[in-house]
Amino acid sequence: MYRTENEFVQWLQEITGPTHKDDSARSRRRGGGVKLGIGDDAALVSVKEGHELILTTDMSIEGVHFLNGVHPAEAVGHRALARSLSDVAAMGGVPRYVLVSLAISKEAGRKWISRFYRGMQALARRFEVRLVGGDTAVVPARTVIDVLVAGEVPRGKALRRSGARAGDLIFVSGRLGLSALGLRLLRNKQPGLAKVTLARQAGHAQPRVAVPLAQARVPAPIAREAIQAHLYPEPQCALGRFLSRWGLASAMIDVSDGLSTDLSRLCAASGVGAKVWATKIPGPSLPWTADSLQLALHGGEDYRLLFTVSRREASHLPSKFEGHLLYHLGEIESSRGVKLIAAGGKVRTLAPGGWDHFRSLNAS
Repeated sequence: MYRTENEFVQWLQEITGPTHKDDSARSRRRGGGVKLGIGDDAALVSVKEGHELILTTDMSIEGVHFLNGVHPAEAVGHRALARSLSDVAAMGGVPRYVLVSLAISKEAGRKWISRFYRGMQALARRFEVRLVGGDTAVVPARTVIDVLVAGEVPRGKALRRSGARAGDLIFVSGRLGLSALGLRLLRNKQPGLAKVTLARQAGHAQPRVAVPLAQARVPAPIAREAIQAHLYPEPQCALGRFLSRWGLASAMIDVSDGLSTDLSRLCAASGVGAKVWATKIPGPSLPWTADSLQLALHGGEDYRLLFTVSRREASHLPSKFEGHLLYHLGEIESSRGVKLIAAGGKVRTLAPGGWDHFRSLNAS
């Protein structure tokens, strides 16, 4: 394969398409606007007139965000990009360009790198996002990936975390806790559990997970759905654009670190509180275990959109968008803090219990 940096760059150019004279049909289909791509000191891109630029970056670190023996290289690439695409979705924007910095462990190998980029590029093609540059290095330690995505949103239409007001209704765009369940199943290392196959849908190569029919306590269809949700999360960019275009959402955030944590962040940014009903929180459908609610509250990496809607606009909100049910699970309050209302009516404080990188830091 590639033995030098130039060969590596040439290979990236082959999988990312045209880099000069953005005049080909292929380039227009895949995002357009690229005047100069991979192979020079920097990329040159254009932004639509009347739009604002959205910039977001997310790191994926071996041993923290992905595990060797659990996450296939294609899934690592897919997930690394999906994280940043979901951030753009939460702002109501359209993702356009991506920069990838990759510090590759010398233990990874060239096949892993190729599979990583193919997984990332498969997702980029479906969202018409162009890979326009980045940086690479080989390191003796763990692999570290940094993905920067640039997106666009019509001027004044960006959705923020800070717009929620008392009386607004709280919605989430799909079931929660599936990704956490998927990770749990994968870490059990049951034979064949993480086998990945490719199936074609709508003209694109889509990763599909094959799961043995015999799973301890977990029915195969739900196990398959959970592992699919964890390995290949689907950013909800179309829903974000819809909510922004029609002015339906007053505030929005993506659920990356768990409902309890991300709802607390939205409330803090808006200067409000919230109450949510346990019976309305859409969990991963686990009638055989008692921790379904805990997975839904604190699991993380679902990349659903959590948003608030005024009562006046709620009647214009569809119950389903592109196959995803929109669940009403709570209400914004003027008093600070998040409350969880149990089935019997008992109220307790819902503290952030999702992922927090800083929780383990020494206070000194």
